[in-house]
Formats: sequence, C-alpha cells, structure tokens
Amino acid sequence: MEEKNLPIHLGIIMDGNGRWATKRGLKRSEGHKAGASNLKKLCLYLNKIGLKYLSLYAFSTENFKREEAEVNYLMQLFITMFKTEFATLKKANIKVVFSGGREPLGDEVWQAMQKITNETKDNTGCTLNICLNYGSQTEIVDMTKKICQRYQNKEITLEDITPEYIQKNLYQDLPPLDLVIRTGGEMRLSNFMLYQASYAEFFFTNTYFPDLSETELAKILEDFTQRNRRFGGN
Repeated sequence: MEEKNLPIHLGIIMDGNGRWATKRGLKRSEGHKAGASNLKKLCLYLNKIGLKYLSLYAFSTENFKREEAEVNYLMQLFITMFKTEFATLKKANIKVVFSGGREPLGDEVWQAMQKITNETKDNTGCTLNICLNYGSQTEIVDMTKKICQRYQNKEITLEDITPEYIQKNLYQDLPPLDLVIRTGGEMRLSNFMLYQASYAEFFFTNTYFPDLSETELAKILEDFTQRNRRFGGN
C-alpha cells in the first residue's frame, strides 16, 4: 500500500486479550502477554509502511476496577515492555508518547514511561501514542480546566478558543484520528479519544487483538482507502 493512501492518524482499541486466553484454556495474563507481543510486531509493521501517527488504547481509567492480580500483572508487563521490549521500537526510529493521568500509576510504571519518552523524543518515524490510565472524558475535563485557568490569568481571550486550540491542548498535540479499529467483536468507543475521533472512520473486527495479523491490518487499511470521507460536506 502506498504511503499516500494511509490514514495520517490510526487508532486501535486493543480488545480481546483475556477472551483470547480463555478460549485456549489459558490464564488471562497469557492473553495480555500475547497481546503485548503482537503490539510490538504491528507497531514495527505500521512504521515500516509509513504511518505517521498511531494511538493505542492500552489501559483505561476504568480498567483499574479489574481484579487486583490482573491489574498488577499488567503494570509489571508495561514496565517490562517499556524498559526492554521497546528497545526494538527505539531502534526503528519510533517516537513514543503517552496519554493519560499520573494517578494511581505506581512510581516504577511512571518512571519507565518517562524513560522511554525521553529516549525516543528525537526519533522521526511513526509517533506511537500509548493511552494508558486514559479516559477521554477525563482528558476533556483536564483540557477545559487548563484553558479556563489560562483565561482566568488573562493569557488568552475567548476568541482564542477554537476547535484547533482545543485539539492542541489535549494530552498530546496530534492530528485528528482518521481511522479507529476495534478488535474483539465489540462495537463501541469505550471512552477512547472522543474529541479526536469526531470525523474518524471506524472498523470493527471479531478478531481478538493477539490474532490481529499484518495481513488483516493491511486489508483494513485498504478498506479505508475505498471510503468516501465527506466531513459533512454533502
């Protein structure tokens, strides 16, 4: 696929890791491990074909409601990925950033996030935005508070507040989403980048995320090129 036909900004809601494992008689943790391995593979593939921006829904604010053992496993998995596994992404010139809140993430997770962000900040390949401890409604509230504070301090006027200004003051200043893919058979956004997805195309697949292959992803991207994006124009 030619680079010019790719979406500029792709979002993936990585769903189905636990069900993938359960279907195979494995612990849910094995599904998360398989998902993490596939995440790295797909990031390298998308970077190779020229994708500019990729946002991945890794862990929502609501995911902290899961069983403590599963949450703890995921946090350790994130630490391992960011400290060791992401060395491959760094070498591939991928820039890593994060969207989400600080609390209640542990210090070790947060430090690992800061380290990989700093180590890849000058990379010029695909920008990988990992949404971790993320919720779009909270992001919009945080953005609103930040802009209100600036207005209160007389740093901006009401006329300065435009859709573009709001976009730039979300957790990361990234282009709007062009395409959102959700794996695992569910057909909802689950509080993922609501503002950024205003005019995004959507693709839902029954494939669990650990089984999402480069071949299927390429077919989804090809489907995207066939869609007529009118942005409300007609």
